[in-house]
Amino acid sequence: MDLVLDPPRGVAPLRLGMTLDEAVAAAPPEWGEADVVRRADDDALAEWALDRIAVHALAEEDGTTVTAIELWWPGEGRSSTTRVLFDGDEVFTTPARDLFARAAERGLRVDTSQPEYPVIPGLSLGFTRQTSQKVARDADGLPCCVTSVLVGGEDYYDYR
Repeated sequence: MDLVLDPPRGVAPLRLGMTLDEAVAAAPPEWGEADVVRRADDDALAEWALDRIAVHALAEEDGTTVTAIELWWPGEGRSSTTRVLFDGDEVFTTPARDLFARAAERGLRVDTSQPEYPVIPGLSLGFTRQTSQKVARDADGLPCCVTSVLVGGEDYYDYR
């Protein structure tokens, strides 16, 4: 299965702006049943595990409207047949250096001012390059590949 990042709209079939209930209903049957977690009146998420890829639909502001979709790498020593794609690159297996260089070649600005949390503002893609697990690391000590990616709304990373 392929999960294609469509920033700043979402990750099909999940779309930003849906209600959490609509996101749960939109998920195909092969995703399995969503685990819905309501952490506070203004914070909730629906989560699925797709062949070890964690998918979170986040309702961060009012607990009902999806404001971001975050996907997490399976973890050390684990693999997945599910691919997470951004412009044809597999997010969790393409070296971060290459992933970001190709984005820059396409005219996107990649902000690496916080090396563990690079972002592509405007598209509102945020990445995590942090893990306590024993994985291959680059010369800067960062994991060679990203460990999560978040698709937010157009202004999600404007503060950067």
